[in-house]
Amino acid sequence: MGERHHPAPFRELTGKELEQYIPPPPPETPRPWPDRARRHHRRPSRLRHGGRPGIRRGRQRHLRRQRLNGLKLSTSKGNIKANLFNLKLEDDTVLQTYCIDFETGIVNGADYQEDSWSNYPGKGDFAEPAKVHWILQNSYPSVGADELAEEIGVDGLNDKEAMSGTQAAIWHFSNDVSLEGRNHDKVEKVYDYLVENAEELPQTGEPDNSLRISPSSAEGEAGSTIGEFTLETSADSVPLNLDAPEGVELVDLETGEPVESAGDGGKFGVQVPEDAEPGEATVSASVSTNVHAGLLFKGVEGQDPTQTLITAKTGEATVESSAKVSWTEGVPEKPEEPGEEKPEPEPEPEPEPSEEPSPESSEPADKKPEPEEEEEKEGGLPVTGTALTGLILAAVAALGTGATAMYLSRKRRSATLEG
Repeated sequence: MGERHHPAPFRELTGKELEQYIPPPPPETPRPWPDRARRHHRRPSRLRHGGRPGIRRGRQRHLRRQRLNGLKLSTSKGNIKANLFNLKLEDDTVLQTYCIDFETGIVNGADYQEDSWSNYPGKGDFAEPAKVHWILQNSYPSVGADELAEEIGVDGLNDKEAMSGTQAAIWHFSNDVSLEGRNHDKVEKVYDYLVENAEELPQTGEPDNSLRISPSSAEGEAGSTIGEFTLETSADSVPLNLDAPEGVELVDLETGEPVESAGDGGKFGVQVPEDAEPGEATVSASVSTNVHAGLLFKGVEGQDPTQTLITAKTGEATVESSAKVSWTEGVPEKPEEPGEEKPEPEPEPEPEPSEEPSPESSEPADKKPEPEEEEEKEGGLPVTGTALTGLILAAVAALGTGATAMYLSRKRRSATLEG
């Protein structure tokens, strides 16, 4: 038998030996799409999510993932993929939207607010928004793919093709972008039909029903009616909901009676019992409304720039508004102790007579009275003022003289009788 060989023990490779066993990195391959398309589909982190529910100018919406991924388009400004985006409202209603800002990338998770066409913030002129509005009313998804195919004269048009052609036609009027190069045949037919037949339609107005409770908050004490809230709405009547501790209720400010609903201009407050502990309550109202195709949504200021969107289809949403109320413990009145009498109010002192001389006796004291004039034939004038004072003094003097004479006369008479 031959000599048996054993394998060499394992040892760790180092230096140049190790380099021989490490394959070189593969060469970097270029991306199959341009930089514009890569930026279009980036997924940065979600920034913030704020705002109250409601469909009114300035309210915020949250962008979610694409509703429908379309086809790749070859355009005069580069290659890009068409998408139909979801815009989620605070009440969880989802609106389908198209892009009307070809030059700006989309930020997934961005917050949006509704605004007018004139405040379009994107790159480009948005020169013909009224024709964009016509496309939204007469193409996908407002019009189904089958119905659109019949109108155009195309067989077998699917949703992706209908949506991609519609997005291309919208960019034509929003950013002056045209289809060029090699594109899907059915997509080009949708694009050509919409561009050639587009007419000007005015911008869609605000939703059918609006709603607002103002002010948004109020504070007070237990034992009182807190707040003077006003309801503004285009609906005939809106139910009011109160989330509050037991005993707290909504009341009409004019009648003081409990209230469960209100119309436009209705005023109400939150009545809190006197023995209620410190707490808070929320008043809310909601109403259903139609959100029309053609509403413009732009990114909220303070976050990364994101594509401007426009609603693709009329849908139903819920308009909501609310107000918050808080209160502290009421201050109880101090009870009166038994036997304690309330002090009676002291009578006001009577005014003292003025020492100033009356207007009638305004002559100087050292001026001698003038002699009385003789009475005229008509009977003379009544005696007044200083002359009257002189007569009174003379009468007192005469009376005193008479009394003295009587006293002396009686004394002489008594002395004569005694003698």
